[in-house]
Amino acid sequence: VMGYDDLDQAIALTNRGGGSLVASVYTHDIDAATELTFGIGSFHGRVAIIDRDCATEHTGHGSPMPQMVHGGPGRAGGGEELGGVRSLQHYMQRTALQGSPRMLSGVTGRWFKGSPVLEGDLHPFRYHYDDLEIGRTLVSKSRQITLDDIEHFAHFTGDTFYAHMDEEATKGHPFFPGRVAHGYLLLSFAAGLFVDPDYGPVLANYGLDSLRFVKPVQPGEQIQVRLTAKEKTPRNKQYGEVRWDVEITTGTGETAATYELLTMNAMRG
Repeated sequence: VMGYDDLDQAIALTNRGGGSLVASVYTHDIDAATELTFGIGSFHGRVAIIDRDCATEHTGHGSPMPQMVHGGPGRAGGGEELGGVRSLQHYMQRTALQGSPRMLSGVTGRWFKGSPVLEGDLHPFRYHYDDLEIGRTLVSKSRQITLDDIEHFAHFTGDTFYAHMDEEATKGHPFFPGRVAHGYLLLSFAAGLFVDPDYGPVLANYGLDSLRFVKPVQPGEQIQVRLTAKEKTPRNKQYGEVRWDVEITTGTGETAATYELLTMNAMRG
């Protein structure tokens, strides 16, 4: 046990040993914790900050945490804690693939933009999980975004952000050329353009990943949607997860939004 006069001395004493795998800081003072963390961080692989909020549930000074990455001289396992899946990765071979989108899609079983697509009369949502081919695509009809659409959506949802409602406020704006459609309005209209409403193999909408609003859409512009089966992952004997690549484009062919749609699709069974 060593005493110290102030935080500067505590930092100096802690670092004097040249570093360790883990250092524990016990304080409820955020400013003190911040100063200590930056003062000793370069000498220790992990800094565990314990206060009254987490004292009863913290893992302990030296407990391995497989989701954490070590730093500093007290390294282990090539800079990573050896626990869980993170530990196994050190014993697995990983290979980078280089090739055309068509080739990469064929080899990996995952559709990449630029790969060929499969279109037909049957809507992609009519295929059971077993029968759905990667690259199966629907290109929707177009829909015009009107000012009435934007205002109705704003008042119906309560989202009256100025970019949708106030033309004057958008003058000189770095992103908006004038009043624009809500991003979530575009998502809602996109769903209306590509969803097949009848009962079928699609059991549920599981969520969205990697959503980006790339280009604002103004009243009077058209939007269109491309929906492509990107990847499939079986979940059980009854259904599997399908990841769809979705792109919303304007009437001039510019990308307005991109995201990955996840659905649960029934097995043919």
